[in-house]
Amino acid sequence: MDLKEKLVDSFMVFENKGNLDLDSKIHGLRSAAIEQFEKTGFPGRKDEEWKYTSLNSLLKNDYTLFPKGDNAVELKDVKKYFLHEIESYKIVFIDGVYSSFLSDTTHEVADICILSSALKRPKYKMVIDHYFGKVASVSDSLTSLNTAFSGEGAFINIPKNTVLSKPIQILYFSTGNESEIMLQPRNLIVVGENSHVQIYERHQNLGDNKVLTNAVSEIFAHKRAIADIYKIQNDSLNSSLIDNTYVQQKDSSIVSVNTFTFGGNITRNNLEFHQEGEHITSNLNGITLIGNKQHVDNHTLVHHKKENCESHELYKGIYDDGSTGVFNGKVIVDKLAQKTNAYQQNDNILIGDKASINSKPQLEIFADDVKCSHGCTIGQLDDKALFYMQSRGIPKKEAKALMLFAFCNDVVEKIKISGLKSRINKILASKLDVELGMDM
Repeated sequence: MDLKEKLVDSFMVFENKGNLDLDSKIHGLRSAAIEQFEKTGFPGRKDEEWKYTSLNSLLKNDYTLFPKGDNAVELKDVKKYFLHEIESYKIVFIDGVYSSFLSDTTHEVADICILSSALKRPKYKMVIDHYFGKVASVSDSLTSLNTAFSGEGAFINIPKNTVLSKPIQILYFSTGNESEIMLQPRNLIVVGENSHVQIYERHQNLGDNKVLTNAVSEIFAHKRAIADIYKIQNDSLNSSLIDNTYVQQKDSSIVSVNTFTFGGNITRNNLEFHQEGEHITSNLNGITLIGNKQHVDNHTLVHHKKENCESHELYKGIYDDGSTGVFNGKVIVDKLAQKTNAYQQNDNILIGDKASINSKPQLEIFADDVKCSHGCTIGQLDDKALFYMQSRGIPKKEAKALMLFAFCNDVVEKIKISGLKSRINKILASKLDVELGMDM
């Protein structure tokens, strides 16, 4: 039995475990989603959107789909993965199961809890029915697969006129107690009018087992809301991640998604912004620094639907050894979206002889009063600049690191969470093999 058949056959088992009302909207969404997945299956290279990324090596494994969830993890074993330098709310999952011991949630200033609870409690029925599955793609097979098996993840509902004083950390750990495990977390984040939230998300394998994570996040930003999202991807080489993030914005909202990819075997980031109002700002920023035979694929979409909106997209990539990268960024400007200002840039440096990158920035413009630009650069370090730095007494390794730090700096400077900027710099230093202290 292949993985697709195993998943389809396991759907009824999952539904029975969930104890959901068969007449509920969620049950209907799940049933439609598993039918969509059964029809389309896993994407392959014949699909234009997956032309340069193959999942074949991941689909051969016999994954555990429903981990037991009785795997205890102590704080000392995972503390270094938290932003422990600052106070924060925490939502932690171990092998896909919520860990109350490691978490710090609240219902006082906002609803910061778990999705499984929200799905079952009448208190949240109106919110779930209104938002769940409303912006996530119904045609993407992997998003459909997650929708079918969605049962656990973070549920964050920020009421209007609320500015959270502390960031929210969402952390997913796998213990390695299962030889091969597939996880499908689902996050639902609603930010009310005039509210502000900062969120830090990370997936981490604590063992040597093979992990495949198929994650989906839906983010809704209402009028004048501000949401800063930070995704740290620095997992082991036995771990692969498919991260699907869908954002819907209303008038005058500002949403920033910052993705930092350093680890993992195969990483695929699908990021979509849908602007449903005027005077909206969407920010998409990313840094990729990989080596070995790692593969990172960043697919982005910004859909401008109304006038007087902006989008700013900046992705930087550094590829060493035999690593490969993909960047496919699309900006769509509808006929009604006059006065749009859309900027997209993808810059890449190849420092390995066998490294490669496929980059495809795209603009589809149907309005005539817009300012839109896109660009892509692919190159190597400047030998003349490197020689100049060495002639001033800087060793070659440190000179290369300084140049690469400078290359990434305009993305790093956009980080707003205290302590995270220094954490990212130290991860960069570790990957570039220069001393700044602290691993991670």
